[in-house]
Amino acid sequence: MAQFTVNPQRFDPYKNYRFRLKWDGRYVAGISKISALKRTTSVVEHRDGGEAGTTRKSPGLTRFEPVTIERGVTHDLEFEQWANKVWDLNAGPGAEVSLKDFRKDIILEFHNEAGQLALAYRIYRCWPSEVQMLPELDANANAVAIQSMRLENEGWERDTSVVEPAEPSFTDPP
Repeated sequence: MAQFTVNPQRFDPYKNYRFRLKWDGRYVAGISKISALKRTTSVVEHRDGGEAGTTRKSPGLTRFEPVTIERGVTHDLEFEQWANKVWDLNAGPGAEVSLKDFRKDIILEFHNEAGQLALAYRIYRCWPSEVQMLPELDANANAVAIQSMRLENEGWERDTSVVEPAEPSFTDPP
């Protein structure tokens, strides 16, 4: 069976450098890095007292790792506004957290080399647990200033409505 059903001539897996992140129906500006989507299910070992010294294993709790996103520092306020919903210094006592809307569902879109949407994942009930608005600054460095945000989440799943795109060829007419 071919690894790519629509493009059976393709043998190379997708590259990891074409992606976009969306929340509140808008793409977030300047995202340059996203950590892996990872979940871990703990193992529960048990045994029947009447059996020999062997154990059985079954799945226990499943945990979804936080997702860390990075982007270059810009004037865009998306990171700061969302982080302030979790804790805002100026909100006053008892109002530091916006319990109504501090969680967001986000969409991670993954594109092929031609820029076509190839895969998408929905990441549910995210909220920022750690925010770095400015990196360590160094007058002798030659680098882009990076902001980062760690998003706790309660699970993710692949959006199966996104199907493999028919990849273009330079010989195809426009």
